[in-house]
Amino acid sequence: MPQIAQLMDTYSSQIFWLLVFFGITFFLIGRGMVPKVMGTVELRDKQIADDLAAAQGARDAADSQEEAWRERENANRASAQNLIAEAKAKAAAASEKKLAAAQKRLDTKIEKAEAEIAAARDSAMAEVEDVAVEAAQDIVSRLAGTKVDKRSVRSVVKKALSDA
Repeated sequence: MPQIAQLMDTYSSQIFWLLVFFGITFFLIGRGMVPKVMGTVELRDKQIADDLAAAQGARDAADSQEEAWRERENANRASAQNLIAEAKAKAAAASEKKLAAAQKRLDTKIEKAEAEIAAARDSAMAEVEDVAVEAAQDIVSRLAGTKVDKRSVRSVVKKALSDA
């Protein structure tokens, strides 16, 4: 085969040019382009790291601001609860005063009404006593045919009414 025989004649020349092209490729790509790409990658990595650090700093700042806001909110909420409790206490005191005043008025009216009822009862008892005395005098005069003294009848009626 003549192709294989020819390969042996050009073998050293092909190896030389192969090494020349690989050398040129190595220096162009390996020494020229790869450092630029690696520099770009390192720059990008540095920028990403800086951005992450800035984001973490912003997150920490936001967390501290949120914590401060929560503390203010809790203080405001506690203050509002205190105001509500004070308002409830004032309202309870005011309603207690109003209830006491109303109770006093009602007690006065009840005492007055009880006094009126007692007076009416006494008046009614006096009238009942008078009617009973007259009825007893009339019954005794009709049954016994005698007239009885009003004082003695009144004492007997009082005794009978007090026993009942």
